[in-house]
Order: sequence, then C-alpha cells, then structure tokens
Amino acid sequence: MPKLQDKATITQKGAVLLGKSVACDAFDETRPIRVVTHAHADHMIGLNQSLRTCEKTLMTPATRDLIAVLRGPLLLMGGSVETLDYGKTIRHGEEQITFFRADHILGAAQVLVKDAQGTRIVFTGDFRLDDTPVLDSDVLVMEATYGNPACRRSFHQDIQNLLVSKVEEGLKRGSVYVFGYHGKLQEVMQILHDVGIKAPFIMPERVFHVSHVCEQHGMRFGRLLLSEEREAKELLERNLPCIAFYHMNSKGKVGLGRFHIVISGLEFSQPCRQVRDKEYVIALSDHSDFDGLIEYIRRSKPKLVITDNYREGHAEMLAREIQRRYGITAKALPDNMES
Repeated sequence: MPKLQDKATITQKGAVLLGKSVACDAFDETRPIRVVTHAHADHMIGLNQSLRTCEKTLMTPATRDLIAVLRGPLLLMGGSVETLDYGKTIRHGEEQITFFRADHILGAAQVLVKDAQGTRIVFTGDFRLDDTPVLDSDVLVMEATYGNPACRRSFHQDIQNLLVSKVEEGLKRGSVYVFGYHGKLQEVMQILHDVGIKAPFIMPERVFHVSHVCEQHGMRFGRLLLSEEREAKELLERNLPCIAFYHMNSKGKVGLGRFHIVISGLEFSQPCRQVRDKEYVIALSDHSDFDGLIEYIRRSKPKLVITDNYREGHAEMLAREIQRRYGITAKALPDNMES
C-alpha cells in the first residue's frame, strides 16, 4: 500500500500532484487531469500545455469565465475544459475529485481527491479562513503566503467599515482612486455597493470585463462606467465625487494628486496606514494570516502536511511551526526552493 508521503507532492515546476491522476495549478506530463484552482497567474502555469495534452482541464464555471476575460476566449477553446461546481464529484479511475469553496477570489476552489484506499488528499489553494469550509484530510497541501508567525493581523477593527469610512472621507474631497488586484477590486466594489455608496464606479476595460463576469456569477455592484466614456472622463478630470478602480500595476500612473486607497494584504501592524497626504493603505486581504493557516490545520487534522514552497510565501517556516505545535509531519516542497 502506498505511503502517505507518496500520495501528494509539489514539483519543481509548481504542479501540486494529488493522488495518481491530478495536477493542480501547473502542468505535469504524468497526470491526465489538470485543475486550475483560481484565475491568478501563479495558478495558471503551463495552462496552454495542459489544454493541449491533458485528458481534462478542470475548473469552476466562474474561473473559466474569468480566464476567458484575462487570457482571451480562444485559449480555452484549444482543449478539453470541463467545469465542476462546488460539492460535485467526478471520477477518474479509482479516484474521486471534488471541489469545495475557497474564500479568495470569485471561483476559487479547494480540491479533494479520495483514492481507492479512502485516503483524503486535500489542496487548499489560496484561501482566507473566514468563509472557507475546513476539509477533513489525511494529507493536506496548503498555501503558505503568510506562513511566518510575524504575519499576524493582531488588530480586530472591522476592516470593511474602515474601508467604507475612508472612501466616504475621500468622496468629500472629490474623486477616489482604489488600487488592487483582480478579484480584490471586485470585493471592494461589492462592499461599497452593499452599504449604499451612490458615487459612480469607474474603471478601465479589463477591470470592467472582470467585474461583468463577477456580476454574472452573483456579485452586485450597481452602475459601472468605462473610464473612456465621456461622463467618466468628465467626473475624473473635474475631480468630482466618484470611485475609480484600477489594477495595482496602474498605481503611480493614474489619478496623480487625487485621493488614493491601496488595498493590500501585506499590512500587519495596523488596519489603515497613511502613506502620504491623501494616500492610504487598507489591510484587506484575501489570504489567511499565520493564525488562519494554523487554525485550518488544527481543524483539518491531517497526518501529513505539505506547504507550497514554489509560490511566494514562507513555506519552510510554516512547516517547522506545524511540526513544533502539533507534532504532525510537515515539509515544504519543492525542497530545494528558497522560502
């Protein structure tokens, strides 16, 4: 009978291998099933190759629609794409593959592979513990973005209310520019919409199309304006009350001298930090902090933990802390990568 350590690993190219059939978040030539846990670039590695050569490329319907916007619709036409809803199971040989929600961006999924021996092999993908169901596991592969004990959000202030308050403060002075990553921007839009912020939402084309996909899958934002529309241009040029949403890469290029809010998960010392006049960083994250990662492990009760040492984070430190706190065998893989 295979040992637990033979049932999951992470390759030098970033593929999270579960059981005999599944490779998550990067291409692996030995696995017939490719899973994309969500539509961020570091989890779509080798997608073209997977689409060309794998029997199936699995993802949630929302992830499929986001990839079509971010990478172009023709990409997914070049292979056998199959969508899988949360809680649904497919079989491949003697293994069962099930997706569960991960609280990260729209469409993000945890992956459970149950093998012929009944071993439960789980990959969390990226997640925030708040609304992520904790899966019982024998082997647990988990993200380690904030796997350092120093990465704790010790403040207990309601970040959403703080965000709303800061946006309202900015609107009194004119236009507010919000900078973040795809998925995070849409989370901010929904927070502001849900509390009744009436200022127009303005955004460039890529953010607009991502937002439209999010609305198709149940999120609500109200009226959205393209930044190239005449009305949007006039609002921004005259510094009238409105909220402009831009990808983080646009920071320093647009809205210079206006009221800026940067949405970042890298803030651990305080919930809101003023960088300079009219520029603030809000600590709204879509990743668990160290305590959230440790709590997931406590509830999941795995016999073996593998921390993701391919993607950016603190995998080696997290593995050491897991062993120290719980006495569970834990290792960072790939083992020759720097954490």
